[in-house]
Order: sequence, then C-alpha cells, then structure tokens
Amino acid sequence: MRYFIQFAYNGTHYHGWQFQPNASSVQETLNKALSVLLNAPINAMGAGRTDTGVHAQEMYAHFDFDTAIDIPVLVHKLNSYLPKDIAIFDIIVVHDDAHCRFDATKRTYEYHINTVKNPFLEELSWYFNQKLDVALMNEAAQILLNHTDFQCFSKVNTDVNTFDCTIFEAYWKIENNKLVFTISANRFLRNMVRAIVGTLINIGLHKISLTDLEDIIASKSREKAGFSVPAHGLYLTEIYYDYIIK
Repeated sequence: MRYFIQFAYNGTHYHGWQFQPNASSVQETLNKALSVLLNAPINAMGAGRTDTGVHAQEMYAHFDFDTAIDIPVLVHKLNSYLPKDIAIFDIIVVHDDAHCRFDATKRTYEYHINTVKNPFLEELSWYFNQKLDVALMNEAAQILLNHTDFQCFSKVNTDVNTFDCTIFEAYWKIENNKLVFTISANRFLRNMVRAIVGTLINIGLHKISLTDLEDIIASKSREKAGFSVPAHGLYLTEIYYDYIIK
C-alpha cells in the first residue's frame, strides 16, 4: 500500500530535504522515525528537494508499507518521536501508482524579508533594510508570467531535461515590517526562486530595469541574473495534487 505523508519542517538545522551521506537531512530523519515505528525499512520519496536552511510549511513524501496503518496512532507516535523542528500533519492512503513528486500540479513558495531587525526572525526571514520600489518589483514579477524558459535563474550544471516552467502567479506583499514574495508554478528549477528574488530586488533598488529583466531571461545566462538571496527566508508553502482535497 502506498501512503502520502503531509508534514512541515524548520530547515535551519538540516542540509535540505534529500539524504546526504555526511550531513543531517530531513529525509534521513523521517526515514529513521518511520522505520523504527513501523519496524520495517522505510525509504520515503519527497515531493521535491529543498536546499540547506530552506523551510517547508507544507511538504509531502510517499512511502510503501505492506499492511494497513492506524493513521491517527502513527501520526501521534511520529510527532512524539521526531525532533521539534519536524511536524506531521496527516498520512493519506493513495493509489499504488501515486507519486508525490511527479503528480504535483502546482507548488507555491514564499520568500520572507523583514525590514526591521528582529532577533526572533534571525533564522526565519532575511533582514534587508534598504528602500525598495515594491510597485516596480510587482511589475517585474508580472513579466515572469509571460515566459516559460527560466534557465537564467537555474543553478548551473543541473541535470534536467528542460528549463521550462509555467508560473501561475508571482507578487510581492507588504505585511507590517515584512515583505513577502509569493510565487506558484507547475515546477521549479534548483535555486530558481532565490535567484528570481535577488533579481527582483535589484529592480527594486533601481540597479536594473524592466527591459533588463526581459534581456536577462532571453540570455538564458545565470551570470546575467541577480544574486541568490539567503536560504533561510525561503518557504515551500503548498503542494497541490488533483486527487487530494484540501
């Protein structure tokens, strides 16, 4: 039987989602907990990878187990066993061919910037206090919706078949002393959101223009795009599947 597991994590103390031989990862931590509590070797497949320090307000993984699971009991046991920076929300029975990575139809990320120094947000938001032209940044964000090839925002030497992504929405919103960027797409390239945010910030600082953004996208060159903002301000916030009702 195949199960989806819905969970969240604070990525501060992890080297991303994916297992790494010499570093702590969310995948390794979750696999260990599932294997101990189910008394069987479990290897959970994630809906995607997040880099070191990136957080997830909603993440999915799937795993296979031969027998029926008492879901409320396992959720409770997992939350008791796992460290405080990983929380399990639900476990869902799905069809045997369901795949948490390939079946996702939309993913949403947020990038959080705090404009006033706040020690309680030090690892959860990027402190940046320079004046930004947010209206112009929102104009630039709408330009992204007109394109599909985002090689210029991808980490170089990435093993992918295509750099095409369909962006459904992209916008900035001011929330008190915070600036939040939201972006949704059918898929994302490695480092794509952080590179987009860095480029949009350069526009907000009037270092580059809207025309420059068009030229950067057309160039397909990572060197021409903006800097990559720090990982600790980035959150994976939602993943959508046609067969999971929210």
